[in-house]
Amino acid sequence: MEMNSQTQRIQKEQIQFLNFPTQEVLRSKQDIYDRCLDLKRAMSLGNLEREKVKIVFMDDQGIKTVETTVWAVTSKSVILKKSMVIPLERIISVN
Repeated sequence: MEMNSQTQRIQKEQIQFLNFPTQEVLRSKQDIYDRCLDLKRAMSLGNLEREKVKIVFMDDQGIKTVETTVWAVTSKSVILKKSMVIPLERIISVN
């Protein structure tokens, strides 16, 4: 998925007010697999090092970016600090 100047940076506290469609944002199985690895790495960084990562995701309004700590990854979502949740299939990348 292409990134452009329309990406909106938000604070993690705003995530609770967003609406997420259920469609997958990534097209290939390899991209989905890579996202899973990146999220597991981000979770380790968050829990062991208290490191923040940049998560690029898409809600029903467009592409958003949040810089935060990943606390947990489930089969359906990513749980951030302060219990904010992003559906897994809406995450474009993790850096």
